[in-house]
Amino acid sequence: MLIGAIGALFVSQFGAKALRAHLADMSEKQAGLQGRLAQMAEDSVQREAVFRESLDARLDQVSVRVGQSLSETQERSSQNLKQLHERLALIDRAQKNIEALTGEVSGLQRLLSNKQSRGTFGETQMQDMIRDFLPPNSFRFQATLSNSKRVDALIDLPNGQGGLAVDSKFPLESWRRMNAADNEFDRMAAQRDFIRDIKAHVKAISERYLIRGETHDIALLFLPSEAIYLDLHTHFQQLIDDSFQKRVMIVSPTSFMATLHTIRAVMRDAQMREQAHIIQNEVAAMAKDVDRLDQRVAKLQTHFNQSSEDIRNIRISTEKITKRADKIESLDLEDNNNDLLPDNAINKRQIGS
Repeated sequence: MLIGAIGALFVSQFGAKALRAHLADMSEKQAGLQGRLAQMAEDSVQREAVFRESLDARLDQVSVRVGQSLSETQERSSQNLKQLHERLALIDRAQKNIEALTGEVSGLQRLLSNKQSRGTFGETQMQDMIRDFLPPNSFRFQATLSNSKRVDALIDLPNGQGGLAVDSKFPLESWRRMNAADNEFDRMAAQRDFIRDIKAHVKAISERYLIRGETHDIALLFLPSEAIYLDLHTHFQQLIDDSFQKRVMIVSPTSFMATLHTIRAVMRDAQMREQAHIIQNEVAAMAKDVDRLDQRVAKLQTHFNQSSEDIRNIRISTEKITKRADKIESLDLEDNNNDLLPDNAINKRQIGS
């Protein structure tokens, strides 16, 4: 029993020592752990500071980039809005011009839809072109011919060629129906009517306005539309040929302007020919004046030559007078010195002289 007590005491003493050693080791480990934890905490604080600085720097960069991007976006948006406003303004002006043009086209369409108004429109355009290109006394509007027919314009050609008759009316109803036809049958029917109307109108002009000995042997049919004129020459060449055979020439504003230019040149040439004899008389009179001027210049040259001769003779006389004056002056000087000479010397000089 004693041994058991001693054993228990030994075990207890040994266990307490081991426990203290274990506790000391644990304390040491706990101190190391606390040191490591403190180091980790310090490292964590440093890392957090570095991370915060890096994050702040990156946030600053992002803020700068976002600000620049927003500024550039705003500037581009302002420019785009400015361009959009300018384009909208252009579109608005174009819209107004289109509306005005639409109104004018509608007015022109209404004007051309009325046969009487269409004739007035073509006649006004034709009259304006004639006024712009020809002298005022070379044409007449609404002139009455010897057959009591009234022509829209009559241009008086020179050299007895008679008056050039110009008609400004043109049948457009069938042409409008031909272009507005929805099917081939209606188009062909309108085309037949168009050909018939043109032939009838050309025939009427040929019979009314071509009078032998009074008017020119060709009459003009003024067509106030380049589109219809082009359509005629493209698809209806036979109508053009038939009108030529009837001595009626269809003209558009462009070809009529060229015709007026030619007529004006012919009028100027005829006027020059009419006044050629006046020019010849003036040239002959000018030649006489030039001959008379040449004669007067010759006389003046003779007078100049005589004056030169007279001046030369005067110079010779003045030179002789000067020499004689010098000689007289020299004699006077010698006479003044005679008082110092003996009488026999004076007598010798007189004898020698």
